[in-house]
Amino acid sequence: MIVRPRRLRQTPAIRNMVAETRLSSDMLVYPVFIREGHGILEDIPSLPGQKRYSPDTFPRILEQMSAAGVSSVLLFGLPEHKDEVGTGAWEENGVIQQALRIGKKEFPNLTFIGDVCMCEYTSHGHCGILHGHEVDNDETLEYLTRIAVSQAAAGADIVAPSDMMDGHVAAIRAGLDAAGMKNKIIFSYAVKYASAFYGPFRDAAGSAPAFGDRRAYQMDPRNVREGLKEAEIDIDEGADLVMVKPGLLYLDVLRAVKEISPVPVGTYCVSGEYAMIKAAAANGRIDEQRAVSEAAFSLARAGADVIITYSALDLARWLRDGKIAF
Repeated sequence: MIVRPRRLRQTPAIRNMVAETRLSSDMLVYPVFIREGHGILEDIPSLPGQKRYSPDTFPRILEQMSAAGVSSVLLFGLPEHKDEVGTGAWEENGVIQQALRIGKKEFPNLTFIGDVCMCEYTSHGHCGILHGHEVDNDETLEYLTRIAVSQAAAGADIVAPSDMMDGHVAAIRAGLDAAGMKNKIIFSYAVKYASAFYGPFRDAAGSAPAFGDRRAYQMDPRNVREGLKEAEIDIDEGADLVMVKPGLLYLDVLRAVKEISPVPVGTYCVSGEYAMIKAAAANGRIDEQRAVSEAAFSLARAGADVIITYSALDLARWLRDGKIAF
């Protein structure tokens, strides 16, 4: 035989030299939950290894991120009080706004991303303004814009609308520009599916809907072309980056979006995907380090330029210490 592909698989050094897919800590974004209050360092049972922080304890995890080499954080807020229109999401002294000001002051070189949605702040748990049991798409745009502008003013470098309302990127772009913040980045959850794998997140963020579900605005898991349409619309409206969520279960969609997108494409390895690996590892069914690493490389292989993952700190440390081996 003249052609022997196994020649390039003989040693770790050779495999690393010819690896088609690369992963670096710069690609990783760490999701963090901020709860209103003081002195909070609270374990999240549904997300083993993750915690809720208050604005004053938030710098502790930022210090860990900085030491590990993770330079970007995505913030989700848990307000003390909720109402029908999610007022706490855009208040000047809202929980995320507090955390952004503190974080940006103490760690100015990190990138802060604000999740722009209403579900964590509304008493009904839906992602917009309700008329009866229906979310009013167009009325919701005004509130999403308020949230984005408020977060950007408090220090967010990037705002990430996750609501799946039609026209949200255009509305937010116009609002940021009108507020004199034309250089703020929009990272749109352009292709967000109505997934069963958000369960641990909804427990962690207290964002489960009080009735019904979100299938009238989040995407049908059976559709791919619709995802391409969503991504194209958000890009045309001014999104600087677009996202596919969830990640591991939608690698085909991620690849398809990557192939048509002129902007960077991110993905989110969501709470249920993270929790599955954790549970299997805790029961001795799989090797956690290898499974987490393989999952991250699969996302990068499918086309992700940015990966949001609860395993970001572990991955960054393993990369730094040369512990990821194939």
